[in-house]
Amino acid sequence: MRVSKLQNMNKRVTKESNNHDYLTTREAAAMLGVALRTVQLWVEAGNLNAWKTIGGHRRITRESVDALLKQQASASRGPASADNTTGPFHILVVDDDATMREIIVTVIRGWNLPVTVSTAEDGFAALLRIGETRPDLLLTDLVMPGMDGYRMIRHLRAMPEARLIDVIAISGQDPAEVARGGQLPPDVPLLTKPVPFDKLQSLVQERIAARY
Repeated sequence: MRVSKLQNMNKRVTKESNNHDYLTTREAAAMLGVALRTVQLWVEAGNLNAWKTIGGHRRITRESVDALLKQQASASRGPASADNTTGPFHILVVDDDATMREIIVTVIRGWNLPVTVSTAEDGFAALLRIGETRPDLLLTDLVMPGMDGYRMIRHLRAMPEARLIDVIAISGQDPAEVARGGQLPPDVPLLTKPVPFDKLQSLVQERIAARY
């Protein structure tokens, strides 16, 4: 009885894994244009719906991959993702406040530095952009709906292909509160809002000099 039950389970799993409604992690990575590890992290974070076969292999629903592709397309053509391609150093600004994003981008463009500036409205959209473009520097808010800055930075640090990306946190939170939480890596400086743009400019220039 137990053997028969196991055989039926194997037949069901084989049938499901061959179903076009499911993808392997490698197939999903190819469709999304990101690294295999990025897909694995998105599965663990719940951004992609997946299950495991009896052999321990992940199968990802095509529906959740298609939803991500739509978000990628939306992020690429939306007003918050406009780029200023004026230089080789790429800065990604992440903030759920559209006005704050615009202010930061406008100020950075006024510095006349050799930078490209792009934006994302939350941590999840930022990870999509990082998977596509590999920015040199991430300027991110910490408290955002959906995936906040803390969670995004943790995911970023777990991505082997993104570990060289510098991060600067910009937050309205009290620095003592952030420090007590111990949620920021020691190499991530914290600037408090209103943004001290002179300090931010110095940090950006230091990172450009270190790269070039």
